[in-house]
Amino acid sequence: MTEPAADVLADLAVDLRGRDLLKEADWTAAELDAVITLAGRLKAERAAGAERRHLAGRVIALIFEKTSTRTRCAFEVAAFHQGAHTTFLDPVSSQLGHKESAADTAAVLAGMYDAIQFRGVAQATIEELAAAADVPVYNGLTDDWHPTQMLADFLTMREVVGDLPWGEVSLAYLGDARFNVGNSLLVMAAIMGADVRIVAPRALWPAEPVQALARERAAASGARILITEDVAEGVAGARFVHTDVWVSMGEPKEVWDERVPLLRPYRVDAALMAATGRDDAVFMHCLPAFHDTATAVGRFAAERFGLADGLEVSDAVFGSPASVVFQQAHNRMHTIKALMVATLAR
Repeated sequence: MTEPAADVLADLAVDLRGRDLLKEADWTAAELDAVITLAGRLKAERAAGAERRHLAGRVIALIFEKTSTRTRCAFEVAAFHQGAHTTFLDPVSSQLGHKESAADTAAVLAGMYDAIQFRGVAQATIEELAAAADVPVYNGLTDDWHPTQMLADFLTMREVVGDLPWGEVSLAYLGDARFNVGNSLLVMAAIMGADVRIVAPRALWPAEPVQALARERAAASGARILITEDVAEGVAGARFVHTDVWVSMGEPKEVWDERVPLLRPYRVDAALMAATGRDDAVFMHCLPAFHDTATAVGRFAAERFGLADGLEVSDAVFGSPASVVFQQAHNRMHTIKALMVATLAR
């Protein structure tokens, strides 16, 4: 674990005050790495009982179109630790999209709050919020991008590999790669210079503009990109194996009958982890995960598809020593705290 510094902000390598985080590609590798480093230092301060408050008197609006456990809790707890206050706004308790545009909402909130977080459907909505607000706007998730998850994922990987350069870190994402987690892992890894593989049926690959963006950033960083349908090729030598749910929030129930047979070869189980050829391969998942029958979705998958021991990941892998999923989840709070401190601290 990183040792607490005398002043965690004293040697922050970049000036991020007032910055939005709408997607990973808006920031440089140095800027992203600075927040990850700051998160490690703030985490160490917290563990040592020596955390300093950098956000006293700050207030942050949290807009949620989509439900949340980790994102909401991470923002609220991180703000509390740092002396800031939050207001939670869901579709029932705000006029956004009903009687008021995103631009008008942003103009109102920016006059009352020091920052705005948005978790919802359309990337266009958060772009509109940011354009109309003169305070930092943070993307807690859209259908296209999930940058706060990436900060937590890369902090978690940094904690596993230590000081190993990103160019020597290999990660594979398996499953439906067309949405936020697949897109963000591909582009973030390309920015940071890592060895990244997208392993999925061709129909579920990231859109071509996302692939092109990743290739452009990889050309600058030296990252290696592989997008393949071949599971064995994709996971060979991978230190980190990522996956996500196979059916995303808001998709109709009918897609299950098509999606599950298509993705079943990409299910992360003990055999797939062994196919990495590494005894130190690590499993990662942004959560929630359908790894057993303790949820309604898990029971549905067991009854309809015979997958009683997990859908996108087996229960054995999810609960194994190779799994760092809860470390990831806890790191959402530490990295979101670092993001707020870096952009809001006076």
